[in-house]
Parts: sequence; C-alpha cells; structure tokens
Amino acid sequence: MGNQVYVVSCTDYAKAETALRKTVERMGGISRFVQPGERILLKANLLRPVPPEAAVCTHPAVIGAIAKLIREAGGTALIADSPGGALQKESVLRNLYEKTGAAQAAQESGGEVCMDPSARLVELPEGKVLRQAEIISPALDCDGIFDLCKMKTHVFMGMTGAVKNSFGLIPGLTKVGFHGSHPDQAQFAQVLLDLIGFMKPRLSVMDAVLAMEGEGPGSSGTPRQVGLLLLSDNPLALDVIAGEIMGLPRNSNPVLLAAEARGLSPTRWEDVELIGARLDDLRIPDYKFPANVRSNLMEFLGPLTGAAGRLCKSLLSQTPRVQSKVCVGCAICKNACPGKAITMTGPDGTAKIHPRSCIRCYCCHELCPHKAVKLKRSWLGKLLGS
Repeated sequence: MGNQVYVVSCTDYAKAETALRKTVERMGGISRFVQPGERILLKANLLRPVPPEAAVCTHPAVIGAIAKLIREAGGTALIADSPGGALQKESVLRNLYEKTGAAQAAQESGGEVCMDPSARLVELPEGKVLRQAEIISPALDCDGIFDLCKMKTHVFMGMTGAVKNSFGLIPGLTKVGFHGSHPDQAQFAQVLLDLIGFMKPRLSVMDAVLAMEGEGPGSSGTPRQVGLLLLSDNPLALDVIAGEIMGLPRNSNPVLLAAEARGLSPTRWEDVELIGARLDDLRIPDYKFPANVRSNLMEFLGPLTGAAGRLCKSLLSQTPRVQSKVCVGCAICKNACPGKAITMTGPDGTAKIHPRSCIRCYCCHELCPHKAVKLKRSWLGKLLGS
C-alpha cells in the first residue's frame, strides 16, 4: 500500500465509466486488484434510501463502472452496505438498493446486490480499541473489498470519506452502541481506524462528482458540484487529499489526528503523491462546513484534550432540536439515539430531544429523512463566531 492518490476530472456521471477505466489502467490495471474467480465486495456509502441526486450516497454510475471492471477481470462484484438507523433485514436492504440506484447498477454491470442481512461476531486482532466487533457477513465471506466512498461533510467528524465508510461494516442499529461507548470525536476516530484496518480495502474510490457540503452527511446537507473522482490503494491517503480539496482544517479532522497518534501514514498532504493534477488547482476555498467544524477557535481547540478540551468543545458544540411542525413521528431518530435522549412525547407524538442526555453525536440529524432536526449553536459559539 502506497501513498499515491490519483485524481481525474469528471463533471458528468455519464462519463464516470470512461474516467474510472482510464485511471484504474493508469494504476496498473484492474488485474492488480482482482483475480479471476474472486468475489469482491463493493462497500458503497448507502446511508439512506434516497435518489442519487440527493448526493447522500455513492452514485450508481460509479458503483456500476467498478462492478463492470471486476466482471471483465473474471471476478464477481457484490454491492453491499448496512444503512444507519435501520434494522438489518432483507426488506430494508431491498428498499435501500432500489431507491439509491444500486440495484439498477448491479443489473446493468453484471454485479449483484447483497440481500444477506446476517452478521457475525469476529476478532479484530490488530484493533487498538476494538478487540472484537459484529461485522456484516458479506464483508467476512468475500475475497476482497473495494471502498466506494462519497465526498461529504459530517457534523460530527468533519468529513465523510474512505476511512469513515468502514463504519458501514457494522450492522444497522448495532452502530448505535458504538456512538454510546465512544462518544467523542477522538474515541470514535479510533473505532474507525480499527475498522478500516480490519477492512483493508484493495482499492478506494471517492465519488466527488456531485459531493455534499453544509450540514452533511444526510438529507440536511447540500449537493455541491466538484467534478472529481479520486482513487488510491490507501484510504488514509485518499482522505488526506479529500480534506485538503474541501479545505477542512487538519485540527478539525479527528481521523487524521488519531492516525498520527498511532504512527500511521500519511496524515499530511506533503507526504502524499498526487497524480493527475496539482493540489492548488483542486482546492475549493468556499466549501461550506457545519458551523461547529470550520472555525479558527475549533482549529485551536483541535489538539486540546482531557477535561478542559471536552468542556470547551461541549460549550461550543451545536445542540440538536426537533422542529415539531416538520417532524412526522417516524421515530427513526429515537431508534438511532445512543444516549436514549429522544422520546416520542412532543406535540402530536413527535420527537423530543432531552438535552441533558444528548451526547451530541448528531445521529438524529444525520438520519432524519424529513430535515426535522436542526442544530442550534450555543450562545458562546455565537459570541465567538465558532
């Protein structure tokens, strides 16, 4: 695994297959990553059953193009993910694949969508904070994994990329427990590093053709045309470059900070070999981040740890609030809340968030399909402009 990241311009998903094909060939060809007869899991970012234009999920054009390359190499592509805030069962998966376009991508490319909802408890021998975890069975039964991630902002972790995409190995509502047991960014970043270390993707592909900015990574985010595809055999290197393109301050990227503390590399753009473009030509100066992510004060507080760091960041963080007029009472937020801070006791049976129990993981905001959860800045955050 090297530190090379390949970038290619792609302004239209109709051109994604051509762009990916040429770039994979430049990396040494698909045979470098797939052998005949192998079953390769395409771990896409399929957060919720929403159409591709919402920019919430990896676009089916990207999934289909990679699946076709695998078929041409004599392998079989198996498309899978485990959506957050939902039970891991066949009907949920079927709806997910249909709504996101993954099912059509599989049909057109000769791949398959995984309808196996099972998971197994396995050991993570290289894990630093996770010694064992329940992992979706398709990830355990395949010969190799491709990480098909999406460029998105994230109200909790700053950005969603290749490393964060590994969290989809955890089945459905089981994810809730990890947010509860590892409630702050630094702890959760360690979980992600253990998962990506177990996942060991052979190839990581980031869909940044239509990315997401603002209050991502769910329906509250805003699609942003970026027009790029990024590829690497090192998911950490891919995230380093993606963060630089987006303009995410390094001290606001807990995954990179945690990786550096572990002695993993690369965590700085200077240590990455970017192929296909100059980084200065790719940077987006006005990329919009959640209010509590990109600020000078949060950059200063980024390395601050211990009780002082937790206190400062809690005072500056945003608090989720339910808009009762928008909430339909679906209880998705309640089921996904690791702090059990949500009850369906609001007006007309709508959701109500109890601030004292809220751990500010923002799962409710991320998974609400109706944009009923808004993030409210604290008075101190407003005063200091964070």
